[in-house]
Amino acid sequence: MKQHTTSIIILFAAMVIIMLGFGIAIPLMPFYVTHFGASASALGFMMSMYSIMQFIFAPMWGRLSDRYGRKPIILIGIAGNFITFLLQGFAQDIVMLTLTRTLAGMITSATLPTVMAYMADITSNEDRSRGVGLMGAAMGMGMIFGPTLGGVITGLSLPLPAVINNLMQITTDPSTGQLINLSFPFFTSALLAAVAFPFILFLLPESLTADKRHAHDAAARESQFKRITQALRGPSGFLFLMAFLLAFALANVESVLGMYGKDQFLMGPSEIGLMMGAIGVLAVIQQGIVIGPLTRKVGEVKVIWGGLVISMVGFILMAVVMSKTALFVAVIIFHFGSVLLQPSVTALISKRAVTGQGAAMGLNNSFQAMGRSIGPMWAGYAYDIYSKLSFFTGAFIQLVALIYSIKMLRGIDQNPQQPVEAPTAVSLKN
Repeated sequence: MKQHTTSIIILFAAMVIIMLGFGIAIPLMPFYVTHFGASASALGFMMSMYSIMQFIFAPMWGRLSDRYGRKPIILIGIAGNFITFLLQGFAQDIVMLTLTRTLAGMITSATLPTVMAYMADITSNEDRSRGVGLMGAAMGMGMIFGPTLGGVITGLSLPLPAVINNLMQITTDPSTGQLINLSFPFFTSALLAAVAFPFILFLLPESLTADKRHAHDAAARESQFKRITQALRGPSGFLFLMAFLLAFALANVESVLGMYGKDQFLMGPSEIGLMMGAIGVLAVIQQGIVIGPLTRKVGEVKVIWGGLVISMVGFILMAVVMSKTALFVAVIIFHFGSVLLQPSVTALISKRAVTGQGAAMGLNNSFQAMGRSIGPMWAGYAYDIYSKLSFFTGAFIQLVALIYSIKMLRGIDQNPQQPVEAPTAVSLKN
């Protein structure tokens, strides 16, 4: 790993920059959508389309990187960030914003899987987890500071040519009554992508030499949906279903939290960005300090049960609180439980993998991606019916998952090598 230190540093910096740009846009979406006169359903649909495109196209980019090398595909992903962020900044209506967001999901999905494959190319089996962890840390840093930066940038004003100013979207911050620029943060994100591009182009060597490149055979190109169906029938089927449910429930919060704060408590982009940034910091602390010792003490199963209970309480509190401060506390409680869940479910899937770690983690990611794809669409639709419905839906899902997990996972910690019984066709329907 030491001989590749320069490459790792370049990739780390590039991922921080890219994810920082991605995070900047998060607090703006509810304001952008309502500025165009659209509803929460439109916001949910737009977020779903982004995730659906990532789900569909990420495997394709991965196969192309196996055939043509990692570096060209990473560059395509970064260039896609630059182009689509510019287009989003210049969007003049909800249709254009949705189309550009969908395009972003298609192109930018080239970045992450290829970066992870690059790390696999240059690290030994012993260092693999460390290398992938570094990329995860880079993503985390971007997602922590991005929303906060995005909220602050909306209030900036720069002398720009009139032709550009006329294309920007200006609205009023509901928390301060001041004018804010919804387009400028997207242009900042595009600029960050432009900064990352030359570092990759001129300083990052190709990790996959020509003699190691190959096209995957038909088995490798097997339909994702076929693999997903087979996985549900396998020994870890219930855990994959859990991964889907948890991602779906989390999407109920992420999709409409900004709009909920804006509509119910007159929060502006800066307040929402600060809240999301603070939650990100707490999540990193929790992952680094709490989860490891807690899991070693009580086991993954009890951590999952505790996480489901805590996140369910957080869902209910978010629906009933009456002030900004109480909402912030409720969101912290929810995220505390949510952060406990994903690594614990992932660890159980890894321990019970029978088809190889790579395949198991790929399926885990696919089920989570489905949850992130369907969840926002439902959350937006539910919000238009009743602003608190998506939170109550999330609490119900966590309750169902808790009851089912108690039935399926009881006694697993005492026999960690025992595979989890696959759910039957009847149980899946019910």
